[in-house]
Amino acid sequence: MAGRKHFQETDHAAMPTLSSPSLSVRDLTRSLAASLLSPETGAAVPRDVAIGLFRRHLARFQASVREEFEAHRLHGASAAKQLAEHTDGMIRTLVDFTMEHALDFAPGAGRPTLAVAATGGYGRGMLAPFSDIDLLFLTPDDPSADVSRVVEYILYFLWDLGLKVGHATRSIPQCIAEAEADTTVRTTLLDARLLAGDDALFAMFEARYIVACVEAGAARFITDKRRERTARHHRFGDSPYLVEPNVKEGRGGLRDLQTLYWMCRYTFGTRHVSDLLAPGFSSLGLLTEQEAKRARRSWNFLWSVRLHLHYISGRAEERLTFDVQPVVGARMGYTRHGRQVGVERFMRHYFLTVREVMRLTHVLEPAVMRQALGPTANAPQADSAMRDAGFTVLDGQILPERGTSLDDDPIQMMRLLEWARTRKLPIHPLAMHKLIRWERRAAILRGNPEAARIFLDLLCGAPPERAPRLAAADGTPREEVPSFHATAEDRRQGNAYWLHILNETGIMGRLMPDWSRIVGQMQFDTYHVFTVDEHTIEAIRIFGRIEHGAMADEIPLAYDLARNLQSRRALYMAILLHDIAKGRGGDHSELGSEIALEVCPEMGLTGEETETVSWLVLHHLLLSQTAFQRDIDDPKTILDLADTIQSPERLRLLLLLTIVDMRAVSPRVWNAWKATLLHELYMRVAEVLEGGLATTERDVRVARAKEAVGEILEEDGFSPEETEQFLGMGYGSYWLSFDQDTHARHALLIRESERRESPLTVETQPLPTRGVTEVTIYTADHPGLFSRIAGALAIAGASIVDARIHTLINGMALDTFWIQDASGEAFEEPHQLARLSTLVEQTLSGRTDIAREIGGIGRMRYGRRMRAIHVPPRVVIDNRASNSYTVIEVNGRDRPGLLHDVTQAISDHKLQIASAHITTYGVRAVDVFYVKDLFGLKITDERRLTEIREALIHGLRQAEEAATSDTEIPPVETLSI
Repeated sequence: MAGRKHFQETDHAAMPTLSSPSLSVRDLTRSLAASLLSPETGAAVPRDVAIGLFRRHLARFQASVREEFEAHRLHGASAAKQLAEHTDGMIRTLVDFTMEHALDFAPGAGRPTLAVAATGGYGRGMLAPFSDIDLLFLTPDDPSADVSRVVEYILYFLWDLGLKVGHATRSIPQCIAEAEADTTVRTTLLDARLLAGDDALFAMFEARYIVACVEAGAARFITDKRRERTARHHRFGDSPYLVEPNVKEGRGGLRDLQTLYWMCRYTFGTRHVSDLLAPGFSSLGLLTEQEAKRARRSWNFLWSVRLHLHYISGRAEERLTFDVQPVVGARMGYTRHGRQVGVERFMRHYFLTVREVMRLTHVLEPAVMRQALGPTANAPQADSAMRDAGFTVLDGQILPERGTSLDDDPIQMMRLLEWARTRKLPIHPLAMHKLIRWERRAAILRGNPEAARIFLDLLCGAPPERAPRLAAADGTPREEVPSFHATAEDRRQGNAYWLHILNETGIMGRLMPDWSRIVGQMQFDTYHVFTVDEHTIEAIRIFGRIEHGAMADEIPLAYDLARNLQSRRALYMAILLHDIAKGRGGDHSELGSEIALEVCPEMGLTGEETETVSWLVLHHLLLSQTAFQRDIDDPKTILDLADTIQSPERLRLLLLLTIVDMRAVSPRVWNAWKATLLHELYMRVAEVLEGGLATTERDVRVARAKEAVGEILEEDGFSPEETEQFLGMGYGSYWLSFDQDTHARHALLIRESERRESPLTVETQPLPTRGVTEVTIYTADHPGLFSRIAGALAIAGASIVDARIHTLINGMALDTFWIQDASGEAFEEPHQLARLSTLVEQTLSGRTDIAREIGGIGRMRYGRRMRAIHVPPRVVIDNRASNSYTVIEVNGRDRPGLLHDVTQAISDHKLQIASAHITTYGVRAVDVFYVKDLFGLKITDERRLTEIREALIHGLRQAEEAATSDTEIPPVETLSI
């Protein structure tokens, strides 16, 4: 048939064996084609035999490419090209076999007119090991019966080979119509590449498609691609610095590079990504050769990561999760270097690479847009003051005037940002390009007073009450700071906007060399979701929102405190530096405190501000650790805090730093219960610092609590005898642990229980404003009671976040637990609350086998992501934290039944638990218990303390080994805690 020239030639050479030396794509496909015909008769082999031959051919070339890639003889992009080339040869052979041998057509009808083209990523000539193969079956008109037979045979053949095939059968008019209606189709067809069939038909398609694209114009296409990218970034987390990134779809990933290619392809006619990044591309004046070289390195690195992901997972996996990060890093040659483990070095390289992709976007995309869209109409113009300072406005965006050299006068980098902030102008891409190109010159600005002043202005901004409503250069008021990226506007607004610019251009690391050490620094755990630099900038963003009242409803105390700060600059700098020493080994708070003493004076802070910043960095974990891991009803806890903090202003600063630090970890870390604990802790310490009721006046506070409760009970109809009986039941710690309304509720619960002579009373009360459900249990006290209740709640799917254990003088236990569901919310539904009560009753009455039930939960295999995170067991016993109790802190892997196991072990050692405080950080649980011995005394015997510690450690270590191995988690009864 005229015009057909892409069907494979065949010969009768034998297929090469697996031990044959490596052959070219052409040799292998010729050999495959020859094997499909019988040497004796020349007839085609049966379909099942052909499938076997194709399957062996597919396995042979895939194994060959994988071997070359994993032996580091091919980088990722080259391996992807070879996979595509081999697949090309296989499909051409299949099309030839189908048309010439496998199907019979009517005599004289000729072969059907058909072109088979690769589209999408495959059309660009690159293929990941488990990616879809996208094919277009191009026909002159609506497909005839013969064409449909050919398409069906090819597709079913490929599916039988186990390949995933995306396909479409269209005529040329249909292709153009679909592309006009759908940008995704237009993008897919932009990369169409002929594999086999009628080349004249495909050439006609290419010609008409190019004309259709030119007529449609680039403006709509680019606008659609940017909108599509915005949605994709939002879907995959917006930030490029998520610690489990999506290599293909995430910000700064392969898809972003491909989007740049599509924009350039549509606007400038570049054919492939290789053309976009080839040395000759720099002749267009859009990239320097050095920038193109860095882009090529990024392209190859990301493709290498992607191929390793596919090979490790055995499927089309694009997410770089915790379990595969160490494996990919090791396969790519990243090993421990000093204190930094190989996986953290690998991930830092990854994050620096995605930053490079974003820099490339800043440089290329604006040039494409200007070419496609033309200059911006009615854009503001520069005034004389701006021009005198060396800056102008182009397309409504600020950039240096011609002749202004950032190389010769680096302070202009900072002045550019100051003018942009003052005039509310976006930074022109050419200016971004210059900032990126000359960022190394910013190093000479260290200690420069003007640079320090501008930096602090960018970091802190004007206080909310004095913040002017600035106008643009043309006098038009502007409500919002322009977004650094076209997406995630909320994340990029306010003070954080300027820090993102300083960070992603590299200027920040030049001004503060210590900052450069945390850029791209990940923390290999499931608690933090951002890299250290991104987490820090997120914390700055959150505090800016708090200051401006955007979070007043959510965190009212923080807003009230932020409005009356006296040390605003010190707090902003403390937020910036609180994690500056992460990744260096040792205590990052102590190291960061020392760094602050050096950095703050260089940035223009006074001696007093420097001391405040250093103190805040040193103690930035103090409030959170105390609120969530200590008994804030213990007077010594409050006194120790007050002694450390000493100043009401420092307390306010420390609370704000604690809040923004927690909120910036991830949205799920902060909840109403933690907010409540921090608020209560703050109020109690503030009471001491401001000279109010001293925490040592314990008897006075107990008497006042009883007096207040007595009045309430009298109003509720309690007789004087009933009131007197209840007021005499509790010890001093009980009266200081709850408010008067809770005391009154307990009195009602106890009276009703005794009237009914009930051996067990369970009361549940949802507290949605605090994010917890309060479970109160009144029953006879006995050893192991806490552990059995904890087991029942674990079976119900509840997480205990706090607990107060009180034994009354009548020998009854009044235990209170605050619990949350798996999503960190209160149990509120009636059926949930009923089930909680029933399980507690069944467990305490002995009708539920706790070991078996929790064992069933615990035997669930941990996911690979969780097993990748090592949680070293640790037990700390502290006799100084409390005057009355021994404090046991248990660190281990969070799992169902952990609290039951630990409390059972504590009970086995004849210890009484007074309170428990439970906190989780990703997969790590920190459980703190205030305990006494059976005589009500602290445990001081060193031998006994050692026995307790070793028993707890042994059980935790067993559970950790089971969780991180491929075996099932052992039943609870086998854990020798």
